[in-house]
Amino acid sequence: MLFQSLFLAAAFVPSVFSCPGHNNFRRSTLQGRQADPTDGTNSTKNDWAYEASFNWGQFNYNGSTAGNFYNWGFGPAFTVAHDGDYTKHPSVTYDNKTVYLKGWHIHAPADHSVNGARSKAELHLVHVDASGHEAAVMAIRIDPGNSDNQFIGQLPEMIGVNSGDETEAVSLDLTSALQSVQFFNEFWTYQGSLTSPPCTEGIRWFVARQALYTSVEQMQAILGASTYSARAEQGVWQHRINE
Repeated sequence: MLFQSLFLAAAFVPSVFSCPGHNNFRRSTLQGRQADPTDGTNSTKNDWAYEASFNWGQFNYNGSTAGNFYNWGFGPAFTVAHDGDYTKHPSVTYDNKTVYLKGWHIHAPADHSVNGARSKAELHLVHVDASGHEAAVMAIRIDPGNSDNQFIGQLPEMIGVNSGDETEAVSLDLTSALQSVQFFNEFWTYQGSLTSPPCTEGIRWFVARQALYTSVEQMQAILGASTYSARAEQGVWQHRINE
């Protein structure tokens, strides 16, 4: 089995913003809380095996998904159109539990690093339970490559950080993002919290081993619509890595 070191950016030791607000730069502690994410170098378990299985869960992301495209204040984002019933949203099932896509947003640079290397950006697919409570995040690291990426290529024109504009009634093929990382056939998983407000705890994280590669021009567009929002790395604390 292959092993790699996964380093996770701490939710409670912020680089730029902290919970619940974005303007508190005071360093805080992790005692008594689950934090997302964590630094493997301070753990007795420095190297974590990633899971490799085509049967760990099932995605139901078929067809196009309607919603609004905007900038969440730190980068591109998308909210799924909602009629009051989250069970109609794209979903993923794991451990006999089904969660539903609420939306996605991009951090730049990536929240997670692997073998000490941090990707240029990271896509977070945020999922909720049937009641709308945040439950899981599927994280995909993004780096520049040699050709256009289908998922990024379908996005509307990027919206600037301070624009306040929103592109409504956008339809996206979200499956193309999953295809870029082999539908999470290899991943790390742990218990943590959201990395952006409201920083909800008890979140199940899945971090794809594969990265999503874009063209240089696409990456420039993403970074041009983003501002720094990654978090500092922190030691492992009750994150139940790969459990």
